[in-house]
Amino acid sequence: MRRMNDFDFLHGTWDVANRRLSAPLDPGSGSWEEFPGRSVVRPLFGGAGNIDEITFPTLGGRQGVTLRLFDREAGQWSIYWSSSRTGRLDPPVTGGFAGDRGDFYGDDSYEGRPIRVHFTWHRLGPDAARWEQEFSTDGGVTWELNWVMDFTRTGPAVGSL
Repeated sequence: MRRMNDFDFLHGTWDVANRRLSAPLDPGSGSWEEFPGRSVVRPLFGGAGNIDEITFPTLGGRQGVTLRLFDREAGQWSIYWSSSRTGRLDPPVTGGFAGDRGDFYGDDSYEGRPIRVHFTWHRLGPDAARWEQEFSTDGGVTWELNWVMDFTRTGPAVGSL
């Protein structure tokens, strides 16, 4: 059952181990890059949303912001991403949790190609979580995993905005 407090587990500060495919959707590429991140997640709207800012210190200080909002009428979450590299808000992925797994889907483009995007969230206890991103170029028939983030809690929630 989808609830508005599904993402409360994520509130706080986190060290994030990133593993990202160097060239997504390139059949000849199989190389992965690994880099650290630091994320701070704050609640919004009494649990019906949150915002996080992540910094990637070894990528020239690149940053990203994720906004998650629970649509009470639809009973689902929308997840929006923006990178300091582009300054644009990407199209959302939508969905929800069943137990400790959350699945979220949306349409986007990658290097001018239309794609389906799938985010998966795994709640791994009070101090660990995993996020995965997959792309599909065939409408969701096949998927390519291209980014994994392993979250390790470093501090409690820092307060509501």
